[in-house]
Amino acid sequence: MRRRTLLAALPVLAGAPLPASRAFAQPPASWPDRPLRLIVPFPPGGAIDAMARLLGPRLSDSLGQPVVVENRAGAGGTIGTDAAAKSTDNHTLLMVSMAQAVNPALYPRLPYAAGDLVGVAPVGIVPNVLVVPAASPARDVRGLIALAKSKPGELTYGSAGSGTSIHLAGALFASMAGIDITHVPYRGSGPAVADLVSGRIDMMFDSVTSSAPHIASGRLRALAVTTGHRIAAFPDLPTVAEAGLPGYVVDPWFAMMAPAGLAAAHRERAGAAVAAALRQPALRESFATIGAEPMSGDGASLDRLIAEETAKWGALVRQAGIRIE
Repeated sequence: MRRRTLLAALPVLAGAPLPASRAFAQPPASWPDRPLRLIVPFPPGGAIDAMARLLGPRLSDSLGQPVVVENRAGAGGTIGTDAAAKSTDNHTLLMVSMAQAVNPALYPRLPYAAGDLVGVAPVGIVPNVLVVPAASPARDVRGLIALAKSKPGELTYGSAGSGTSIHLAGALFASMAGIDITHVPYRGSGPAVADLVSGRIDMMFDSVTSSAPHIASGRLRALAVTTGHRIAAFPDLPTVAEAGLPGYVVDPWFAMMAPAGLAAAHRERAGAAVAAALRQPALRESFATIGAEPMSGDGASLDRLIAEETAKWGALVRQAGIRIE
């Protein structure tokens, strides 16, 4: 019996392949081998923070380690981004927003280089919607443009602060429509929306999340969405491009990146876990409650998106002379 056993083992000892049914299972991936840190470079409570906290438990399930969300806010997201870019622990990931593509033009002396971070996966879009007070004479996008042309420099648009997606959406609108409208920055979207509802400012390219209740109540009139497609929250609302300004697109996106030193295989594993989470119906429903639409893609497609957006917004920032106030 012992001789037969040894003879049966000879092909294995000689390096002969085993039949597929008897092949040894691959050892489990060694990464991550301890908790992961997911840096959010903005304060708690915003859409990017909510997305990170919704993704965290699902990434933990897929990757087999806890995912700890860490808010490192300040300087338009550059402080937390710098912390992630300089991390060498191989267990740090970073949530980013459209600001990742805008900040190189707004902050000429960033403490990190574009190549210090690489894409993991796109995460989601929170659409902006062009809204005016209920009493506004503008009934549609063409009417708003005509009104602005009849009153150069008199119409105002609010934002959550200089350099935000809400500000840039308005600046791009003015540039493409050939109109002169005045930007009024606020410390956050809430005060701006309050002044819009009361008629103190004339328009806003606000996130659908904060504007939706006022649209539903009739205090604000929605004219269009800024995205390249119609959105589930307002399926009958046209895009700005459809409504009178062809080529206009602002997709306020959010994504996950990692330090460039993290091995490509580890980034791909994290990206696959993000993509799998975004396909879960429960997560998609949770995203809908914050006005977010899941995105698809991988690290390479995210890197291309960031390169394209960096060129687009850099050109606008320089043309419009946008500065952090």
